[in-house]
Amino acid sequence: MPPSRAARRRPAAGPRHLHPGAWWLWALGLGAAATRTTNPLVLLLLAAVAGYVVAARRGDAPWSRSYGAFLRLGLLVLGIRLVFAVLLGSPVPGTHVLFTLPEVPLPVWAQGVRIGGRVTAEGLLAALYDGLRLATLLVCVGAANALASPARLLRTLPGALYEAGVAVVVAMTFAPNLVADVQRLRAARRLRGRNDRGIAAVLSVGLPVLEGALERSVALAAAMDTRGFGRTAAVPRRLAVLTAALTLTGLLGICLAAYGLLTAGGGGWAVPVLVIGLAAAFAGLLLGGRRSVRTRYRPDPWALPEWLTAGSGIAVAVSTAWLASLDPLAFAPTVVPPTAPVLPVAAAAAVLLGLVPAFAAPPPPSSTGGVTGPTELSDLSDLSGPTGPSGPTEPRRIS
Repeated sequence: MPPSRAARRRPAAGPRHLHPGAWWLWALGLGAAATRTTNPLVLLLLAAVAGYVVAARRGDAPWSRSYGAFLRLGLLVLGIRLVFAVLLGSPVPGTHVLFTLPEVPLPVWAQGVRIGGRVTAEGLLAALYDGLRLATLLVCVGAANALASPARLLRTLPGALYEAGVAVVVAMTFAPNLVADVQRLRAARRLRGRNDRGIAAVLSVGLPVLEGALERSVALAAAMDTRGFGRTAAVPRRLAVLTAALTLTGLLGICLAAYGLLTAGGGGWAVPVLVIGLAAAFAGLLLGGRRSVRTRYRPDPWALPEWLTAGSGIAVAVSTAWLASLDPLAFAPTVVPPTAPVLPVAAAAAVLLGLVPAFAAPPPPSSTGGVTGPTELSDLSDLSGPTGPSGPTEPRRIS
């Protein structure tokens, strides 16, 4: 007898993969909190919370090793922001001149833009705060990529977004495969007694790394195509037109509502427009799901650990936004004149709520796939298969 729906959704005892949607909600909550502040102490605490959770609940799959790449990317973005502030100047006025660079004369039509000139402490401080906020956002996104499998996330998408989700998942597997190939080739160079650091080593492994990552992404796309992913059912033309109209109307309404919420005088009409836009978009996605012929096979359960993980991220975002509205100076320290940032106790307590997944989330199971491993393909074996004449069929594994 086939198991009931409640039995299939009951989480298994022991190590298991947390629902990828819970990880992304948690990470997006931390990222939303980072957008509400330029206080470097709060931003560093957010990055530390994300790093601790990744260290505590990261698996051994190839895509789980991409967190370090996002961390280095964040540091690179921070450095580039500071370099631009030094070379191109900063719009923030300042009186504390650190040094003066030779200024390149520009034509009249380029007024307002300068290359070189005075470099002030206020301008560098503003660039540091902005770059650190962007780096923290990248760290939060990297944490979600290291904790949630892109292939497992695909099955949670609505049926109307399934085709686009397949393309997004294939694209998202490129970066983790890139990191895995870099580590493999660097280990091979060390075993041969060659240097694995420096520009020469990077250039020598660049082409094999790109080739391997592209081959894996293409292999993943081919495996998904053989399982029937992306196949659609024939629907009446009226239904297709109605679905497109509702979805487009909903997206336009959401954009208008977001503009109204960001402006000073749009709070009165923005909320009703937002509700109407969300309702229209939801109806469009619901009708568009009729084109999908897939069935759900072994769905990921959403149990108490998922609620705690997603709720902790949402709590961090909501509490940080509320505290920032009560005390704006604590979350956005002034740079003119420069002031020393202070870490508010309430803000620290709100950010530390993001540590809940490190203790509430179950430990991930160990992966049997190696560096070349079929981790993505084995994850896809749990995804939905096409519905045949006799009902849903179990997808076959591809060796």
